[in-house]
Amino acid sequence: MTKVKNKITPDTILKNFWKDNKRFADLFNACFFDGNPKLNPDDLTEVDTDVSSLLQFHGYAETVKRIVDVVKKSAYGVDFVILGIENQSKIHYAMPLRHMLGDAFSYLKEYNEIAKKHKKEKDYTATDEFLSRMKKTDRLHSILTICIYYGENPWDGPHSLIDMLEIPDAFKPLISDYKFNLIELRKSEYLKFHNDDVNTIFNISRFIFDEKYDKITDIYKEKNISSELAMVIGCITESQKLINDAIKSEQKGGTVNMCKALEKLEEKGRMEGRLEGRLEGRLEGRSQGESCGFIKLILKKVKKQKSFNQIVEELDLDADFAKPLYDFVLKHIDLSETDIIQKYLEM
Repeated sequence: MTKVKNKITPDTILKNFWKDNKRFADLFNACFFDGNPKLNPDDLTEVDTDVSSLLQFHGYAETVKRIVDVVKKSAYGVDFVILGIENQSKIHYAMPLRHMLGDAFSYLKEYNEIAKKHKKEKDYTATDEFLSRMKKTDRLHSILTICIYYGENPWDGPHSLIDMLEIPDAFKPLISDYKFNLIELRKSEYLKFHNDDVNTIFNISRFIFDEKYDKITDIYKEKNISSELAMVIGCITESQKLINDAIKSEQKGGTVNMCKALEKLEEKGRMEGRLEGRLEGRLEGRSQGESCGFIKLILKKVKKQKSFNQIVEELDLDADFAKPLYDFVLKHIDLSETDIIQKYLEM
């Protein structure tokens, strides 16, 4: 009987997780207020995530589509602020620009709403207000966006717009910057979370990436977590085993024991380590562990549709050493990493 692979979309799972007001507020409080409860979950309301806009300039017009993952409005005194979350599984080398545009479109969307209101009510009191399409006393509402990077590799992309620019020294003090707020899951141990769900997914995912299964055993022991949290962790760590366990548990209306679920993950890691050790002995002129690491990197770059020349250049590899591995990976690209290594050992 053929097994049907679960069609799980990590982006949707993460969006649904952060739609919960308590989790959303805890993330912002940990990121910006050292864990102090400045944002109240009861003050949060849903906001349209579509900030797509029509840009017009000197007779030219273009529609630009932009959708933020999760957006909420928070009452703050007599006013409110707009808060957004962007989920990111891969490094994006234009992220500051992407965030700047997202925030700008949000401001533009509110500006257009104000202009539409004044046009309907015809309440301008001066020519300058009419030309501006907003009154002197009008104000836009503040926007604050967080990017959560869940990737296993350290973030080596820009942290602000300035990082993306080539600027002559004389102009550096004059160029406006735009920073974006980044949380790296693998470096998130400093964040003071108070929501158990948020703390659980960050801690367990980080331990899995670092292969610190003993930490998970020490902290969670026989503790069960909800199938929803197991699904989120499975999506973050790209563990099909955890996703499958979560789906089975959901169907039964139960929970997932993380220690038991991770036993097979840990065993898989040990098996891959043994296979890699055997493979290293077959790759001449390479130190222990180095060659196996290159096999993993070649496979990842092939899946990103990189050419052989790009891979050799980016990994700074000798072409004669890399070519047989590259060809073998291409031949067995539909197999898992472990199976590709096993096939190579059987040659």
